[in-house]
Amino acid sequence: MIVAMTGRHAEAVLEIYRAGIATRQATFETVVPPWAEFSAARLPSHRFVAVAGSTVLGWVACSAVSRRPAYAGVVEHSVYVRPDAGGRGVGGRLLDALVESCDRDGIWTIQSAVFPENTASLALHARRGFRVVGTRERIGRLDGVWRDTVLIERRSPTVE
Repeated sequence: MIVAMTGRHAEAVLEIYRAGIATRQATFETVVPPWAEFSAARLPSHRFVAVAGSTVLGWVACSAVSRRPAYAGVVEHSVYVRPDAGGRGVGGRLLDALVESCDRDGIWTIQSAVFPENTASLALHARRGFRVVGTRERIGRLDGVWRDTVLIERRSPTVE
């Protein structure tokens, strides 16, 4: 079941994020922030968790890319799934919920930057209508090593 992410999910969401960080294939972040900081950085209407019983299997959330009015309909998102819940469609259901909420609220572009080695994430996004915009070479360093990212986006077919 997909439900709105709230503070009651904080511990599980941050643990899933910690597991993603540990892979060094999901984000440039190296430390999990406190819940208040994590929550404040994400749009309340566009963050969800996948749950089975009382277990959080994954989460998706997005942040505004800019405060400038021209970019009011552009968000950057992240989707994370527990390592033991991969391959069960959790990420797809989370992305579907995010896309639906963004389309409903007039968001015209959902974007993300994915490490090229994260082929599972790139395939998941392609199946959900995201396209590759391009590769940003040596865009940042992780553990002192230059890393590329693949910029992906989904343009809403309903927002004009």
